[in-house]
Amino acid sequence: MSYLFAVDTVKEEISVSESPKGSNKVNFIENISKSENEILYQAVVALTTISKAPDLDIALFKAMDKVCQLAYSKHKEK
Repeated sequence: MSYLFAVDTVKEEISVSESPKGSNKVNFIENISKSENEILYQAVVALTTISKAPDLDIALFKAMDKVCQLAYSKHKEK
């Protein structure tokens, strides 16, 4: 399963969603505050920054997305 991440820097939280492969539907999973998991929050902030770059580096984006996926998987184990 691949997760989608969004950051809200005002509320200092991230939203986690999923989208089944081949579907246009996005299913909300949960919000996670920065204080609850700062490593995941900072990883998603970095991913968002990379995605907004005018010269988007796809390899870098995919690598950072893998970091976010791993950080969220570890978060779910707790």
